[in-house]
Amino acid sequence: MSDKVTVLVAGSWGTALASVLAANHSEVYLWTRKPEQAAEINSSHTNQHFLPGITLPSNIIATTDIETAVKDSKAVVIVAPSSAMRQVAGALKPYWKEGMLCIHATKGFETETMKRMSTVISEELGCTEGEIVVLSGPSHAEEVVRLCPTTVVVASADEQRAAAAQELFINNDFRVYTNRDQVGVELAGALKNIIALGAGLSDGLGFGDNAKAALLTRGLAEISRVGVELGANPLTFSGLAGLGDLVVTATSKHSRNWRAGSMLGQGKPLAEVLESMGMVVEGIRTTKAAYAISLNLNVQMPITDQIYHVLFQGRTPRSAVEALMGRDRKTEMEAISQETWEQWHS
Repeated sequence: MSDKVTVLVAGSWGTALASVLAANHSEVYLWTRKPEQAAEINSSHTNQHFLPGITLPSNIIATTDIETAVKDSKAVVIVAPSSAMRQVAGALKPYWKEGMLCIHATKGFETETMKRMSTVISEELGCTEGEIVVLSGPSHAEEVVRLCPTTVVVASADEQRAAAAQELFINNDFRVYTNRDQVGVELAGALKNIIALGAGLSDGLGFGDNAKAALLTRGLAEISRVGVELGANPLTFSGLAGLGDLVVTATSKHSRNWRAGSMLGQGKPLAEVLESMGMVVEGIRTTKAAYAISLNLNVQMPITDQIYHVLFQGRTPRSAVEALMGRDRKTEMEAISQETWEQWHS
């Protein structure tokens, strides 16, 4: 069997995962729509716009032709923004072959339909969701390409496919666990971006560590609550895809979601924040989808609700915090057990 592996597309995270794969496999093809980006990766072994100062392995081959990228590949890793996932999966479809391993590493929803990425990909490829593997966990691209120790999880209802994905990626710098809870891993990776926006917003307001610790704790309860309602195992949210990814995304200088939230907390308008970021901030689109999901399910997501109103309804960050602090009194066990754990066991 060919040792070729393909990554779609060449953003920061896609390029970082290609770098991991290049340590394990002889050929890694990286697909991009931009000829100038492909030329830079092939000639200089750099991707300066997304990962400045990093030299990439020489066995990463960039191409703008998706057929060339995918042909004879044993696995395809899709790392498209959530807004482009359906289009990229549709472009893959003509070259998709039975038995080819498909992994995605995108943390978000399709905003228009509120569908998870596995659902979107399976619809476009004409396969079951169980044939798709989700890769998630605390893993900033900027650290992965520098070979900083990183641990992630790959999840699928098909344990053999999850094990194959584990084998594809695992090495001394990149440890990979498997998980059968595909829904939970996918939801955790998407929803934590909302809480990371809130953590940045809190820091931008100068509220300190006490406020951020409370936000992360209550945010995790909120993520778990909606996750369980959608069929996830609550234990998943205590793992790498849940707590692990939440901590790193809500506290790190590398986090786009934290940075965007921090600028919003400092009073900058959303349009200015997005223009200055220059890259996708998944938490913004995810907030819109999660807000709609919470209404459809009648599940309380108070932090998501307030961030939605800051992003899309003109509420000031400070008034959003006041609304959260002024909510009805509850016991902590009421907020955790009755809203999440008992729901799972009922």
